[in-house]
Amino acid sequence: MVKLDALAIAAHPDDIEITCGGLLINMSNEGRKTGALDLTRGEMGTFGTQADRDAEAVVAGEIMGLSYRNNLSMADSAVAYTQENKLKIAQIIRDTKPELVILPHWEQRHPDHLACTKLGYDACFLSGLKKVDLNGEPHRPRKIIYITYSRTADFSFLVNISNSFKQKCDSVRAYKSQFENKENAKRIFHPGIDVFEYMEIKARFLGQIAGVEYAESYFIKESILIDDPQNMPIASI
Repeated sequence: MVKLDALAIAAHPDDIEITCGGLLINMSNEGRKTGALDLTRGEMGTFGTQADRDAEAVVAGEIMGLSYRNNLSMADSAVAYTQENKLKIAQIIRDTKPELVILPHWEQRHPDHLACTKLGYDACFLSGLKKVDLNGEPHRPRKIIYITYSRTADFSFLVNISNSFKQKCDSVRAYKSQFENKENAKRIFHPGIDVFEYMEIKARFLGQIAGVEYAESYFIKESILIDDPQNMPIASI
């Protein structure tokens, strides 16, 4: 099993690409090992078959340069916050030993996304317990960060994705069953808004704040420690 630097966990195929694809691509392009864990196969989606989405996820992962991708085949639109599901995710964390885990923010429109962040956090904790019923040696990620969605305007920090934004969009385009037909796409992601228009507007706005072309925003629950404020990027005036 590959040892990962970072593992993103999301409810459905294409969630990771749309939200934190730029960061994963940045890391992969720097030679670090990245992975994606989808909890469901997206079988309740209006468009495309389960087989379509499975194949599209493989292509998207290749575009992002992932070293690992897995799917736990939980029931789409019925992801349950149970001990069994926590342990399934915790086993993946033990197997891949990521130092960084990326989860959805806890303010969510879709119940599966909310369940995912709660399951993911608990799995990170359980994976580090010696006596829990899991295979392998205990492992607990050092850092958990949270993807901010359209409902979460606040954020803790921004990541420059100027060099990876096009590649990120290409990974989303791999989901042809969902986004190739523009009219259909407007009915899937934030109804009435084209997903690529949404990504462009949001990433450009965040980039403008940071003084770069494109950026992604993230949230953490801890404080950020700065050794030298004089070297912090982004001028105050």
